[in-house]
Amino acid sequence: MAQIKNIGLFTSGGDAPGMNAAIRAVIRTALFHDVEVTGIRRGYEGMINGDFFPMGRRSVSNIMQRGGTILKTARSAQFRRPEGRQAAYEQVKKFNVDALIAIGGDGTFRGAKAFNEEFGIPVIGLPGTIDNDLVGTDFTIGYDTAINTVINAVDKIRDTAESHDRLFIVEVMGRDSGMIAWRTGMATGAEGIIIPDANIGVDKLFDRLENGRKNKTSRIVIVSECEGEEGGAFEIGRQVKEKFPHLDTRVSILGHIQRGGSPTCMDRVLACRLGAAAVEALLEGYKCDMAGIINNNVVFTPFERAIKHNSEIDPSLLRIVEMLSL
Repeated sequence: MAQIKNIGLFTSGGDAPGMNAAIRAVIRTALFHDVEVTGIRRGYEGMINGDFFPMGRRSVSNIMQRGGTILKTARSAQFRRPEGRQAAYEQVKKFNVDALIAIGGDGTFRGAKAFNEEFGIPVIGLPGTIDNDLVGTDFTIGYDTAINTVINAVDKIRDTAESHDRLFIVEVMGRDSGMIAWRTGMATGAEGIIIPDANIGVDKLFDRLENGRKNKTSRIVIVSECEGEEGGAFEIGRQVKEKFPHLDTRVSILGHIQRGGSPTCMDRVLACRLGAAAVEALLEGYKCDMAGIINNNVVFTPFERAIKHNSEIDPSLLRIVEMLSL
């Protein structure tokens, strides 16, 4: 086993439900192996600024059910530059940290990869992102909670849609990935799903509205967010109102409620398994990998492969959504 006595632990990028459960698992597993844990607040920014502190069992008491992250999180422009990473390395050595565990998404892992290549500090990543867009794991920590939050919200929106004979265009998060949109679209019986990165645009929606059942009292359309206004929910709503003025069309953007809330059982268990696996991977000599679960087995994927977005959606799944929404 590698001679690691002190592991630095941080969360970075967007928060995701289950991060606290992962933090708890890392600390308790490390202590089981007689390894110290040093917490780093606010991700890479805190690493540069020396915001380090010792963590023990009491640090993680009663946190598993909490959303967000007790370590705080931030995005760091400084860390993208060599001088920023050099400053972070000096702080890592100052606090006698031998290895790092990073909880976050692709941006977090890009930084971890560069840090390992430049300074040789072993880093294991835990996939903490609601987008479920990383290669090397069936699900990311936070995804299950996020899609259940969306389902609960859309079910409530449909109550109003039914009552007023309305069409609701609901925008969900995902940025570069449509994984939230397609899964919640299927689960809520949406009449349409629009995912720009999968080339599923407004043309199919217009065809459905023009040629579909005329007696539907409500319609739900799930839209995956995209960069800029083009293709966003409000723009799609504008186009629908222009082409179908007889439809009472409304737009609802769910926004950051998708990031918050108490993590589901699935996210808690996933976080526990991966947190424990990350510690033991460092002790076994892993240096630059993401821990994930594929087919219910823990696997490790090099950062360079994990950060290549897995945004392709199986066409057969979209076909199911189309058939069930008739």
